[in-house]
Amino acid sequence: MIRLLFLIWVFFVSSQGQQYYDSSTCSSATHPGSRYSCDYPQEYCWAFLLYRANRDYPTISNITKLFGADLYAVLTLNKIVSPTENLQPGREILVQIQCSCAGQFLQKNVTYPVSGSTEFSEIACGVFEGLVKSVTLVDDNYPFHGKFAKAGSELVVPLTCACPGNFSLSNGKVLSLVTYPIMEGDSMNKVAQKFGIPVSDIWAANHLDYRSTVYTNSTILVPLTKEPSLTFTLPNSPPPSPGFLPTVPVETATDSEKLKNLYIAGSVVGLSLVLVALIACGLYLKALKRWKGRKLQSFNTRSSRFSYLSTLSSPRSGHTGRSSRTSCLSPDLLVGIKYSLNQYGIEELRKATKNFSEDTRIDRSVYKALINTVEVMIKGSNVKETHRVIDVHSKINHINVLTLLGVCYDETSDDSRSYLIFEYLSNGSLRDCLSRLGNPLHWHRRTQIAFDVATGLHYLHHCIFPSYVHMNVNSRSIFITSNWRAKLGNIGPTTAIGSSKGNDHDTSISFNGWIAPEHMLNGLVSEKVDVFAFGVVLLELISGREDIDGKQFKDSIQFLAGGGNEGGCFEQLRGFMDPCLKEDYSLAEALCLAVLAKACVEDDPLHRPSMDDVMKVLARMV
Repeated sequence: MIRLLFLIWVFFVSSQGQQYYDSSTCSSATHPGSRYSCDYPQEYCWAFLLYRANRDYPTISNITKLFGADLYAVLTLNKIVSPTENLQPGREILVQIQCSCAGQFLQKNVTYPVSGSTEFSEIACGVFEGLVKSVTLVDDNYPFHGKFAKAGSELVVPLTCACPGNFSLSNGKVLSLVTYPIMEGDSMNKVAQKFGIPVSDIWAANHLDYRSTVYTNSTILVPLTKEPSLTFTLPNSPPPSPGFLPTVPVETATDSEKLKNLYIAGSVVGLSLVLVALIACGLYLKALKRWKGRKLQSFNTRSSRFSYLSTLSSPRSGHTGRSSRTSCLSPDLLVGIKYSLNQYGIEELRKATKNFSEDTRIDRSVYKALINTVEVMIKGSNVKETHRVIDVHSKINHINVLTLLGVCYDETSDDSRSYLIFEYLSNGSLRDCLSRLGNPLHWHRRTQIAFDVATGLHYLHHCIFPSYVHMNVNSRSIFITSNWRAKLGNIGPTTAIGSSKGNDHDTSISFNGWIAPEHMLNGLVSEKVDVFAFGVVLLELISGREDIDGKQFKDSIQFLAGGGNEGGCFEQLRGFMDPCLKEDYSLAEALCLAVLAKACVEDDPLHRPSMDDVMKVLARMV
């Protein structure tokens, strides 16, 4: 009885109905493959799939066998009498399934017998019409390799589905969710009309809004607050055009004249608005220049350069613009971005970390905490370093860089203590992920992480001004999200490219492991220092090991220098691979990553590739 009550409670409470829309197509290699996450193994619910009758599955009898569904329920749901009636191709059918949690994801498992040698993509995108992605089909049928499923084999097909949990809309609680595969010509409005629901409900269920775009061969969730039904004849919908050629409606002369007048009026109004904007921009820049002149008389150059920092610590302080460029898009117009950080009180942090107890510590001066239901990382620092971190983060905004959420200045301490508050990523650092023996990091996730790190470094090196080097890239400063994407952490003690220990930047950074020779010997700073560190990270991703002084890796990759036979090279590579991977990797990709890593850790920085070159190599693997 207690177990039954627990299952009922899990069914109604545990599931979070809102799931994010995945824009990748059925044949895409993106992981985890349009799957919706679950929190508890006991989670399950009734859900629906939308399937379209076709040449191979023209009847309800065929369709229900394909999905392992109840024949009578599907007939009743779709108001069809005969299970053997040949349906018109494209006729949409709702199929009721039991959706349950398998591992991390909600899905409905069905079996599919492979009659002949068939590509996985044909089964996923053809037979099952995109209700499962081909990469998911391959992953769940390991150890199949390559593009083809073997004739005579029986595949497990994890169909995409989701549970609503406590998700509610303005017109009531969501009772079930329909997995709807988008086909050519579909739009959010059309889908909403088919199910007789507001289009805003579909936006809410998929974390979208009216500006979002949905793509053919992807899936969305349709939330239902009552028994599902489909409307096949949409109001005011034009008849389908013959064949596949696009048609253009013929306008009457009156309509064309009205449109012409409307375009002319719109052009005049638009031109007027542009002129007004230019005049206003010029007046603003003139006033800004006059204001800067007055402020610069009372502040020296150094205080002007960092004056925004005093604003962070004292809200009544003023600030001075740092750009003299006469552009309407000058950084002076965006100076407010620097002040968008949350200000936290020291008592708030002490309460969230149990007075910075050992239970909440995740590194030397880094703590995990829950503030306003949001998991965060709190990093202890000093005021000088804090100012530098804020200065760098005010210039960057990238998906592969850890987000700085806020700052706290401890006015009660005598040593000017301060704290930086970052987003917390549930999978911890890359080193944590590589060290978990019971749950090894899959190969496809490792290649994606390598690409994400390279993308973040490329952004720092080439996409911001001034360009920065990270100077502390290692597996402990790379953090992994819940969906196994990587973000660069410890952004802040970075250095402008071209500087060295002799300038006003503090480059006394705490490195871990193998360091670029030119920096260790001469203190030289360039983007090639980051490239070297990235090569070490690649070697850790391949081997799973952490090399403290570089000797182990240096000896292990000697076989990549050539001189041996091809078979011996492959055998040594297999010996270097992380044993946790077993056979779950492509030998060709592993060799490619190893050769790339070897190039990155060359002693001569001129022989190392740029991050642009690195990205071009990795882009072919993800």
